[in-house]
Amino acid sequence: MEYVKENPIIDKNDSEKNHQLIESILITREDLNKAHNNFEYAEGDLVDFYIYQIMALQSKLDYLTKLAKLKNIDFDFFYKNVV
Repeated sequence: MEYVKENPIIDKNDSEKNHQLIESILITREDLNKAHNNFEYAEGDLVDFYIYQIMALQSKLDYLTKLAKLKNIDFDFFYKNVV
């Protein structure tokens, strides 16, 4: 039996990829802020959960930011207006 893709992968152009990268950075930053806020009110085992969540989101944000810098994407304008 041969596998047939139901939805073909559509290659995005560089502009669309850059836009998606900026969007991912902004969403991750928002999620990180929410995790920090939730950590402030966490009790019991939830403290550990939010610590790990914050660490994971910070690592993701660092990676995405580094990727954007390597691509010379200037996302400071978007970043300042959202944060």
